[in-house]
Order: sequence, then C-alpha cells, then structure tokens
Amino acid sequence: MRLSVLDQAPVTKGNNAADALLKSEELAILADELGYHRMWMAEHHGMKSHVSSAPEITAARLAAKTENIRIGTGGVMMMHYSPLKLAEVFKTLSAFSPGRIDFGVGRAPGGDGGAVYALSEGRRPMMDNMYEKYGIAMQLINDEVPEGKLHGSTIAAPTDITLPEAWMLGSSGNSAIQTAKMGVGYSFAQFFNGELSKEILDAYKDNFQPSAFMEKPEINVCYMVTVAETKEEAEYEALPQDIAGLWLSQGKIGQNLTPEEAQNYSLTEMDKMRIQQRRPLHIVGSAKEVADKLREEQERYGFDEAMICSIPHSQEARLNVYKLLAKELF
Repeated sequence: MRLSVLDQAPVTKGNNAADALLKSEELAILADELGYHRMWMAEHHGMKSHVSSAPEITAARLAAKTENIRIGTGGVMMMHYSPLKLAEVFKTLSAFSPGRIDFGVGRAPGGDGGAVYALSEGRRPMMDNMYEKYGIAMQLINDEVPEGKLHGSTIAAPTDITLPEAWMLGSSGNSAIQTAKMGVGYSFAQFFNGELSKEILDAYKDNFQPSAFMEKPEINVCYMVTVAETKEEAEYEALPQDIAGLWLSQGKIGQNLTPEEAQNYSLTEMDKMRIQQRRPLHIVGSAKEVADKLREEQERYGFDEAMICSIPHSQEARLNVYKLLAKELF
C-alpha cells in the first residue's frame, strides 16, 4: 500500500507557531527517507491551533528540503484565488521540482466567516464556480488559452514546464463524478465525517476521463491516525485529539491539550459517549492494529493510497507514528 502524509502544521498546547512549521519540515524529511509517496499541506485560516495558512509557500520549502517524495497542497482553497494565480504558483513549484508537485485543491473556505470576509476584501465571495475555476487553472497550467476575455488574453508563466499531478478534495462524495470527468485524482477526507463508501469511489472510477494531468483514476483516502508501540500508549496520545474533535462538534476550536491535561480533563458520560461515536474518524492502536485496519479498508473500498494525518502532542510521538506505520506497511 502506498502511504502519504497530510499535515496541518498543528500547534499543540505549550508549543509555538513558528516551531510548528519547522516541525512540518522535519516530518517531510523523515517521510522522504522512509519512502512515503507524497506529503500535502492543508490550508486553514484564522486559527491559532493550525498554522498552515499558506500551503503553497510551505510546499516550496518542503520540496527544496526533500529529494523523492511528492509535495503539494491538500488543498489550496480555490475560492480565495484567481485561476491565473493558481496556475502561476503551481507552474513555478513544478519548474523548481519537476515531477514531484501536486496541484491539490479544495472547494471549502478553510476558515470562518471573518477569515473569508477578510480574504475576499469585503466582497461577496464567489462560491458556485469552483469547477469552472479549476478547469481554467488546469488549462493555463497546460499552456492552453481559455475562452473568454478574462483569461484569453494572457499566459501563465513559466511555460513549458512539467505538469504537476492535479487532485480534487472531497468529503461527502458530491464531487466524485465531476472530479472524474475532469481527469484528476480524487482525495477523500475520511476523517471529516466517515462517509466513505465503495459506491462513491466506484462512481469516480466509472466516470473517469483521462486528461493531460492524469492517465488513469487515482484515489487516496485520508485518515486521522494515532499509533504507538502499544494500544494503551496510543490511546493516551490520542485523547487530546479526541477531545479536540468533541470541541469541534460543539462549535469550539482550541489548541490540543497535553496528554496529561487530557487525562485530567473533566468529561461527562455524554462526552465520553460522543467521543466513542466519533472514534471511527480517528484510528487508534498499535502499528499492527492500525496497519491491519488500513489494509482492510483498502480491500473493502478499492483505493490506491492511504494518506495519514496525525497530531500527537510531542514531535517525537508524531514522527514515531509515521516510522511505525512505515515499518508495518512497507
């Protein structure tokens, strides 16, 4: 099974934002050494707990620090940028690191209303033209001239570069068929709501039309994972993320607690029940247990690659997640 990394540059309690980005760099270097297939940076705005607000900038840094692993965005949030700017950014990345760049996009805002309002400079954001915008960006990346006055009178420089891989993110299945018809990869965020089904992935495969960016259907599924040498250790490291998930379901966002604080955090019986209900969104256990679970999911759903997002409190524990999984699955 191919393994990849999704990173959000998390800032756990007691750590600072600048260090979080350097820890992403450290993770990329390790993932490259271990043989992970790709690493993507997410895009989040207006949050102190996640500081990956400019994933394309971080991607440039990570690509310069690694040798073999593919680097990209999972994803850059299209609604905030013009197709021309998207094309210029990813063509530049690909010029520096040909054959290793992924143009991964999402249709969500990546932030709350205040962030969206500021990013759009107070204008009403355009939210119903995402596929059109993505298509135009792909044309510009491929040195094509889109129709219409807006984009038909310019080019996206640099030209004549190696095409990046193109990917669309999804979390409900609504975008599967449209993604397939555009001829790009499909990345399903299982850790968002746990709604992955074989029907969704089959719909993507059945409707796939080859493009200049991808010859055949490609699917990765992103999981939130916490792994340690034993299940008990993994549960200990996972509890802060479980509590953060509980907060998110209640409309609250905060920095993850330390494992010690999480153990002492007052949880009602209802809270504990809700955490257990959300546990399918967070795979926790020993490396063998989690590896077996990922193999089972791949067999059931038929995807190509598992993308791992992991947020233990310490960098040592986080890096260990990726080491342990690589040992089990490579």
